[in-house]
Amino acid sequence: MTKVYPKSVVPLPPLFPSDRPRLVTQSSTVLTVWKKSLLFSCDGFTVFDTTGNLVFRVDNYANANKAEIVLMDASGHSLHTIRRKRLTLTDSWLIYDGETTVNPRFSVTKHVNFLNSKSLAHVSFTGSGSGSGSPRINGNKKNVAYEIEGSYTQRSCVVYDDKRRRVAEIKRKEAVAGVAFGGDVFRLVVQPEIDSSVAMALVVLLDQMFGGSSSSRRFAT
Repeated sequence: MTKVYPKSVVPLPPLFPSDRPRLVTQSSTVLTVWKKSLLFSCDGFTVFDTTGNLVFRVDNYANANKAEIVLMDASGHSLHTIRRKRLTLTDSWLIYDGETTVNPRFSVTKHVNFLNSKSLAHVSFTGSGSGSGSPRINGNKKNVAYEIEGSYTQRSCVVYDDKRRRVAEIKRKEAVAGVAFGGDVFRLVVQPEIDSSVAMALVVLLDQMFGGSSSSRRFAT
């Protein structure tokens, strides 16, 4: 898969400065997620820390396999490859480390249960995957790593680990200097119990499952 390794960061709109001091805590990492690629005519994500430095990026290339998404760091190096499971009755994806597409780390399945509308997706360790602590067995869901609840369309989601701790949250970004942000700009709050790149990979998958925009549909076909 062709990659673009940027030598510099593209200047961005002023998303950060006025609320920077209250974003930083000792126990969490707060990222600003912009649902926009740095590349022209591409779908994707651009993610920044509280000082405006580029942290993660996702770019959808016209000639790429649309069922495969690569989460990259600021230099364009692959952190996770995300692939849709084929020939399954559910909307399911696999998360791999780096550019490899063997031995997936996580399996993510869209939750479909009208009796529990808060649940969005289940994240499970695969047989070859690894995680901190011992995965629990929860009913019929074995090796549960994370549960995601809330509403992605409202940018209000919580990722719980196997001990029911909040390890990541998606939140709407408050207005800065009287300027309100739409749903394409939001916060990702990551606790130390989860790797921030894994949390961002889950954001990408939520957008695939619940994004609803024409761009996200193109991203997944």
